[in-house]
Amino acid sequence: MRLQKYMAHCGVASRRKCEEMIKQGRVTVNGQVVTQLGVKVDPQKDEVRVDGKAISLEQKQVYILLYKPRGYVTTVKDTHERPTVVSLVGNQPARVYPVGRLDFDTEGVLLLTNDGELANKLMHPRYGVEKEYYAVVDGRPSKSQIQAFIDGIDIGDAIAHAHKVRLLWQKGNSSAFKVVLKEGRNRQIRRMFEAIGCPVKFLRRERLGNLVLGDLKPGQWRYLDEGEVMQLKKLTEAET
Repeated sequence: MRLQKYMAHCGVASRRKCEEMIKQGRVTVNGQVVTQLGVKVDPQKDEVRVDGKAISLEQKQVYILLYKPRGYVTTVKDTHERPTVVSLVGNQPARVYPVGRLDFDTEGVLLLTNDGELANKLMHPRYGVEKEYYAVVDGRPSKSQIQAFIDGIDIGDAIAHAHKVRLLWQKGNSSAFKVVLKEGRNRQIRRMFEAIGCPVKFLRRERLGNLVLGDLKPGQWRYLDEGEVMQLKKLTEAET
């Protein structure tokens, strides 16, 4: 098994993050520092350590659904000393990481876990896991502008698409939408609305796959039950 895949299975982080850790010289195999990708390990024979701490497949996997409030960053540590989402869930039996990102001013559904393999699949667009948002914007977009969300909008570094978009209401110079994405570019919804001249005033992610906020309030969290975890994994079984 490739080292980064083994690390992800052990719950260290997503596979991409594990690759970064290897390149940074933070991983040893049988006492030797490994910095090259592609190294293979035998989980039954080899000792793998990350930052000096041994890892194994027996580590407990943790799945947390958090209602991320505005004013928090979705990182483990922040160089600007802003509050992080990890600080909201307290001490856990394993080190957990946020899956994907919600920007500083966005609230809503956020999964934290040490299941790196699942995290990697949830973030990869080829699995097409849906993310549903509620957005309130300045302006009253036309039908053609709304259709452009499906057809594709140039956001500078890519042509971004929404999977579904629905107008909910319009009051004065404000409009509200439900937007469903299957891709996940950085600040995608904000950038798409900005591109049509309707900046976002409020944004909340209301669903990630089968996970919804339910009765949670901003800053509250709960563990996923076994059925929720199984359903979430099922969503990543087949590529779209």
